[in-house]
Amino acid sequence: MFSETHLMSQIDIGLDDQVTSALHRNPHIGSRDLRFETDNGHVTLRGVVASYYQKQMAQEVVRRLDGVDEIHNELEVAWS
Repeated sequence: MFSETHLMSQIDIGLDDQVTSALHRNPHIGSRDLRFETDNGHVTLRGVVASYYQKQMAQEVVRRLDGVDEIHNELEVAWS
């Protein structure tokens, strides 16, 4: 029998894989200097992107994933 903590960590691992895949597949997110954390359906995005559009696109990509309950978008925009 799995404990609830073990089960939740397995869910977060699956969500980590989904977020990684979704961010890398999206052609509108040019910066690959993105990091994220997941915790019980909460995703925190961090890193640097080149525009507010990319910041919003990263959030929208994650919003569409199953298992995401809340998003904290802490991405910084650095104009080149």
